[in-house]
Amino acid sequence: MVRLVPGYLFVSRLAEIPFRRIRLAPLAGCRAALVPVLMSLSVLPATAQGKLDARYEVTLAGIPIGRGAWTIEIAEDHYSATVSGATVGLLKAISGGHGNGSAQGRVVNGQFAPVNYTATSETSKKAETIRIALNGGNVTESSITPEPPADDARIPVTDAHRHGVLDPMTGSMIRVPGTGNPLGPEACKSAAAIFDGRMRYDLRLEYKRMDTVKAEKGYHGPAVVCGIFFTPVSGYVPDRAAIKYLAAQKAMEVWLAPVAGTRVLVPFKLSIPTPLGHGVLVATQFNVTAIPPRAASR
Repeated sequence: MVRLVPGYLFVSRLAEIPFRRIRLAPLAGCRAALVPVLMSLSVLPATAQGKLDARYEVTLAGIPIGRGAWTIEIAEDHYSATVSGATVGLLKAISGGHGNGSAQGRVVNGQFAPVNYTATSETSKKAETIRIALNGGNVTESSITPEPPADDARIPVTDAHRHGVLDPMTGSMIRVPGTGNPLGPEACKSAAAIFDGRMRYDLRLEYKRMDTVKAEKGYHGPAVVCGIFFTPVSGYVPDRAAIKYLAAQKAMEVWLAPVAGTRVLVPFKLSIPTPLGHGVLVATQFNVTAIPPRAASR
């Protein structure tokens, strides 16, 4: 899942890796896209206003392989998010890669309603741009440039699969209902249908435990840890080893931390076992700011 680096792409990109022929270089693309994987689960009402300015580091078996940045602004009637990421260290020398993405949408009756999503990734071998337009939770347009070659082994994405979905970045923002502390088991009672421009999949969270996290800059406090469960629906090759591996995984976890001024939680850390060791994405900077309603940009 790496069209970028903070989370959502980690899962979907890992699903594209040919584990049977795995080498270190292919993980460049996987990692470089790894930014917001995560958790496309913003199915609950969003309220209040706040900003996030975060930086992430990605490691594989403890070795740094990528860095990313993620910014989010949640206003009274709209939201926006941008992400960027790139490979570093040995992985960059073997197979450099970088990417960026953005998502915009409206806040309607307290819920996130995505409108546009774009993700661009580039490695030493290819460049690719994915664009999605949505209205009312339904995909109205989507494209991949350049257009990938036809693959009869890939399960087709039908029109029905494009209805009632979120883009991966919007899905990374989880709003917790109620009026109490959003950091608790309720945060993990989420599931969502995701369409990333190529693949349609479901993500489900399950409460694991509470933990304390500390960024080098910014947030230091509690985080709720949720298990992540991945179910592919369409747009994938069933015989691909990575798909089977991810669908069978029971040890993927995400640490969710709050965006000040809102009831929205976003990934602070993500841990996914791989055949080469644990893949971990963790925030090194996590600055959150509550925005007074009249000060929010429009």
